[in-house]
Amino acid sequence: MSMLALLFMTTATSAQTKNVIQLSLSDAEKHFIQSNYQLIARQYQTDQAKADVITARLFDNPEISYENLLYNPETKRFLETSKATGQYQAALSQMIKLAGKRNKNIQLATAGVKLAEYQYFDLMRTLRFNLNSTFYKTYYNQQSAKIYEQQINSLKLLLSANEQQLKLGNVAVKDIIRIKSLLYSLQGEYSALMNEIEDWQTEIKLMTNLQPDAELVLVVSPEEEQNYQLNKQVYTNLLDSARNNRADLQLAKTGIRYAENNLKLQKANAIPDVEFSLSYDLKGSYPDNYTGIGIKLPLPLFNRNQGEIKKARIAIDAQKVQLQQQDAQLENEVHNSYTSALRTESLYQGFDKNFNADFDKLIAEVIKNFKNRNIGLIEFLDFYDSYKASTLQMNSLKYERMNAKEEINFVTGSTIFK
Repeated sequence: MSMLALLFMTTATSAQTKNVIQLSLSDAEKHFIQSNYQLIARQYQTDQAKADVITARLFDNPEISYENLLYNPETKRFLETSKATGQYQAALSQMIKLAGKRNKNIQLATAGVKLAEYQYFDLMRTLRFNLNSTFYKTYYNQQSAKIYEQQINSLKLLLSANEQQLKLGNVAVKDIIRIKSLLYSLQGEYSALMNEIEDWQTEIKLMTNLQPDAELVLVVSPEEEQNYQLNKQVYTNLLDSARNNRADLQLAKTGIRYAENNLKLQKANAIPDVEFSLSYDLKGSYPDNYTGIGIKLPLPLFNRNQGEIKKARIAIDAQKVQLQQQDAQLENEVHNSYTSALRTESLYQGFDKNFNADFDKLIAEVIKNFKNRNIGLIEFLDFYDSYKASTLQMNSLKYERMNAKEEINFVTGSTIFK
């Protein structure tokens, strides 16, 4: 086998084993909803809460008791049950709960299910925002990394050409040192940026349960950036949407209902339950073959569940304060996010959309003129640094803009912008 064929097979095998995944935001969200471990764990807690409803619906089991004569010293026999010389007694009892305790327990458990569900949705809201924000941060930094790669490759070619000119005595050593200094600086910045991108990719993989060795190539379509139009939304509409859809606000409201149901249950627990019993005694009572019916009812003289009732009342007041605090937090978050989004959008709209394309052409001309000695090294380096700074600034602004979109979705608890 020739070396060329061997090289081709090695390259093909490497390409096949490399796990490259092109991932859009919608694909990432699908993986997140289906496979996120935190959501799955929270769903189990919701299922446990539903099991509490099943428990609350169950009636108390009846109790049966039986007692037999162990040893008869007169007949010297064990466990006699005969009517002449034996003795045994049996009883059947059933607890009957009064004051609607069973129904109140069901209502309390049902409110517990709603609490668990809102906790699940609030966790999903928080994790989805973290996923989307990290996705956009990673994507735009991947675009910045491409700029670094282009500049580094371009500088390497420029350095190589100037080193050849140095041998011919056409350039000074100080120019070579300046080019190398810029190259090393870019390589250091690029390395730091790639480390950050790797960390963010790891976070995305954890949230979406993708393979650790996957190389994520994130995709954002131009339409995704263009379809976001903040000026079509009114602040009051965003606030109404937040009050209707925020899971944490609904959680606070449900907390009040849960506390109210618990107060009803604790008041009911102050009323004692009654226990009915049916018993049979062979010879130990009068008359023989005694059959009796009984009732047992505790007298609520000392313990009338005063402590638990007081705790339940305090819990209602505490939940009402929590609701007020949650509503104030919601309003402030919506206002802050909307104001920040307006500021970012105004800055973005003020940029010339052809700026990057024009700058790309300009830097190409600058490189050409530097090679032809039409401009000096210092001017060339200034242009190069300006090009990098402007491109990174634009990518940063694009991220801030898309993150503002996701933050509005987060604080309103709904998909205002897709």
